[in-house]
Amino acid sequence: MEHQQKQQNKFGHWIKTSITARMLMVGFLVIILLIPLAYINSLITERSMRQQDVVNEINEKWGNEVLVYGPILKLPYKTYSETKTYNDKTKTYLTETTTHINYAYIFPESLDVTSNVNSKTLKRGNFESAVYTTGMDFKGFYTKPQLQLKDIKDEDIIWDKATVLIKTSNLKGIKNEMNIKLNDSSYTFETNFSDNPKNYSGYLDELESGFLKESDVPKYANINFNFSISYNGSKSIKVVPIGKTTTMHMSSNWADPSFTGNYLPDDETKEITKDGFKANWKVLHINRAFSQQYLNKIPNLNKFAFGTKFVVMVDEYQKSERSAKYGFLVIGLTFLVFFLIQTMSKINIHPFQYLMIGLALTMFYTLLVSISEHSDFLKAYLVAGISVVALITLYSKSILKTFKFPLFIGLSLTALYTFIYVIIQLENYALLVGSVGLFIILAIVMFVSRKIDWNNG
Repeated sequence: MEHQQKQQNKFGHWIKTSITARMLMVGFLVIILLIPLAYINSLITERSMRQQDVVNEINEKWGNEVLVYGPILKLPYKTYSETKTYNDKTKTYLTETTTHINYAYIFPESLDVTSNVNSKTLKRGNFESAVYTTGMDFKGFYTKPQLQLKDIKDEDIIWDKATVLIKTSNLKGIKNEMNIKLNDSSYTFETNFSDNPKNYSGYLDELESGFLKESDVPKYANINFNFSISYNGSKSIKVVPIGKTTTMHMSSNWADPSFTGNYLPDDETKEITKDGFKANWKVLHINRAFSQQYLNKIPNLNKFAFGTKFVVMVDEYQKSERSAKYGFLVIGLTFLVFFLIQTMSKINIHPFQYLMIGLALTMFYTLLVSISEHSDFLKAYLVAGISVVALITLYSKSILKTFKFPLFIGLSLTALYTFIYVIIQLENYALLVGSVGLFIILAIVMFVSRKIDWNNG
């Protein structure tokens, strides 16, 4: 019994005095603290998914993103097929001709779009989404279709059964009756129901007019058109450039636009201020990889769309998640500072005290997430950082019994949190700044630890 007690005392003395034992203990505690860090990352992911669910719910009720292209002239035409049957009585072949009705789809020669967007944010609880109301005006003209290039004769075109199509997402968000004016005639649109699954990246809803007067079809001369659509929408507005020459002018009170799609606005005319933006696009038929007319069906042209995204640019959860990824670094470097102080000053720090310091460091991230839901990220980061730095500094004062070491720890943590905040804000230079910063930290640690006698433990 006495021998066992001596062995335990010897082991306890080794833990207190051995540098190797302290290093193993600190490393073990760092690994243990990865467990609460993992839970914190799960919490951030859960809150981020909850935010996305709320945003989707807001957008679903207000109006989803808008993708629109049209008007498309739909021309029926006749094709013929022959069937030969053998007559046993007359010993001859009988030829029967069958007429089929097919459709040609003609895009306009010129298309001009003007979109005035009034944007705002809608909030539900701690979450918000960018929504808008827009009025879109379309005008342009058709020229006579060149269907003879497709081996279709003019006499086979059924001019008096022509209609006009508009393809769009977000039918629910349309706020006005849909009419198109061709020359001096006005035509009303109705929805074509389709069993195809409708989603933004695939099929679009289709609006079709009634039959056009033959005088309103470009049989002999150009036909002018114009129509307007008002939407309640969210996320983005996009247009497919189906005109041989397509122009779009967009203006909005949204200060953080993200221009998206295959074509960007002209830099010379683009204006972005704190009060909103103005942008102009011009797309020629030579700039896109599709034709001005199609037979039988229109291919999916969504990938050629261009426009603007209206999103809340500051994603607090994304920044919190990026910050939490540095949790291992913060805990490891803080423990390293305490370890060096303990080794160089011979002050004993109990494993429990290391554990309390580590838990205080993990609390930074829960404070950051919870406060950022009610404030902006900078204020949340300052409150969480100051709270944790002050707590650890005061706690280390009771451990280290001096003023200089706690002050050094407080300054080190302040510098570390500032360094991480700078990295979070950077995008293109985050890796470069992070690598240089870590190299400097490593150099400082190597310089400070050069006089430690590592053979003592």
